Amino acid sequence: MKREVDLSEISDGKLYGINDMVKSDCKDCRGCSDCCQGMGQSVTLDPLDCYRLCKNLSCTMETLLQNNLELNVVAGIVIPNLKMADEEERCSFLSQEGRCQIHSFRPGICRLFPLGRVYEEQGIRYFLQSNECRMDGKSKVKVKKWLDTTDVKQYEIFVFQWYRYLKDLEERVKKENDPTFTNQVSMHVLKDFYLMPYDMDQDFFSQFERRLEASTFL
Repeated sequence: MKREVDLSEISDGKLYGINDMVKSDCKDCRGCSDCCQGMGQSVTLDPLDCYRLCKNLSCTMETLLQNNLELNVVAGIVIPNLKMADEEERCSFLSQEGRCQIHSFRPGICRLFPLGRVYEEQGIRYFLQSNECRMDGKSKVKVKKWLDTTDVKQYEIFVFQWYRYLKDLEERVKKENDPTFTNQVSMHVLKDFYLMPYDMDQDFFSQFERRLEASTFL
């Protein structure tokens, strides 16, 4: 989720690179699942998140949208997010024991927490959200280890590309100020990057690149 905030108010005042050490290791979150509850619509999903969910759960996006995800408008564009279920507003993938049932293929925002991202001209840097995690005794860990994802460099390239693509679309939607055009953009993003099935036997990043290059809104 993108936020327009003063980093000095929510962070330790530092920006970190992928190879820097940061005090974010929550020790497996034993006894705590606060960040998996009451998050509203804030845990938005990018195409890689949904690819991983579909692949590891052996299901389609349509099935996920019926049970675990929902669609909401973010800066004029429809994007899926994790659904908070029941009166307790718990993530639908959270077990009764308060443990993540999709931890090995959890979404990027979940991997990142309690870190946040800053998108700069040349790429991404990270910051520590100082007051977002209540766990005591955190230890230092290298950012790329904390992200716990394969091919971190390629992952960062993808995240930056997706951010820039959505940013460009948001600016076009704002400039056009036309509900019909806005709907066309949203349907394009939803259909071409989420609903159109990916080949689970092929590399995600190459498939994403092809869809990005073929986008009629670039």
